Amino acid sequence: MKLFRYGALGQEKPGLIDDNGIMRSLVGVVKDIDSSVLSDESLASLHDIDTSNLPIVDADVRLGSCVNKVGKFICIGLNYADHAAESGMPIPSEPEVFSKATSAISGPNDDIIQPKNSDKLDWEVELAIVIGRNASYVSEESANEYIAGYCVCNDVSERSFQLEKGSQWDKGKGCDTFGPIGPWLVTRDEVQDPQNLSMWLKVNGKTFQNGSTKTMIFKPEFIVSYLSQFMSLQPGDVISTGTPPGVGLGQKPPLYLKPGDKISLGIEGLGVQSQTVVSHSS
Repeated sequence: MKLFRYGALGQEKPGLIDDNGIMRSLVGVVKDIDSSVLSDESLASLHDIDTSNLPIVDADVRLGSCVNKVGKFICIGLNYADHAAESGMPIPSEPEVFSKATSAISGPNDDIIQPKNSDKLDWEVELAIVIGRNASYVSEESANEYIAGYCVCNDVSERSFQLEKGSQWDKGKGCDTFGPIGPWLVTRDEVQDPQNLSMWLKVNGKTFQNGSTKTMIFKPEFIVSYLSQFMSLQPGDVISTGTPPGVGLGQKPPLYLKPGDKISLGIEGLGVQSQTVVSHSS
């Protein structure tokens, strides 16, 4: 099942994609796509709905983030060996964990705002996990049961903020619009093998990232189990799991985004995002 949110910023409504690929409204069925609908039981109830009577959503409508009221937005860094190499950093022995501010979350096709004093704006296509139930000290073997589904994330990064202003990565990761997620939340039953999904990203029509989740160092179940040893995870939490090679930092010479640049990215079965970079307005 594919769930989404649509409408003007701050006024998004819930929806789903029916078996024929038609966008349908869930207004009156659920209040939102958030923690209240992410349990296995709630998702099963949505799956059983007769969608033929649900209103059709205009295909040209703005899409919001595929999940609302995200409590934690956690990221795993250097989770692809070849990306670690292009970044000039060693392969981690344990997951590198950092956070993006939840205020960075935006719709999959919303503009990316270049922050003030930014000159190294970068891109990262990533597979994101959406948590479906409370998880604390869970085993890797049972971790899949705590995953509601998956979505595409562009882990937009400002490298000078991230790498040249102290040791904490969060400063280069949490700016407004730095966390587009969606277009869909695809429930885990539709993702047969999250460790074998092709993924790509283009800037101005040129392919820079062309990889697969099969080269991840730490797999989704391990990541969920690992994080749950250090913090409890709640329904609606989002975990972005790292990026394959091809980011701007890794180009020779490095190449960074500027206003007017157009980005498109996608992951097999999870949909496509499209963004335009714009300048900060003030």
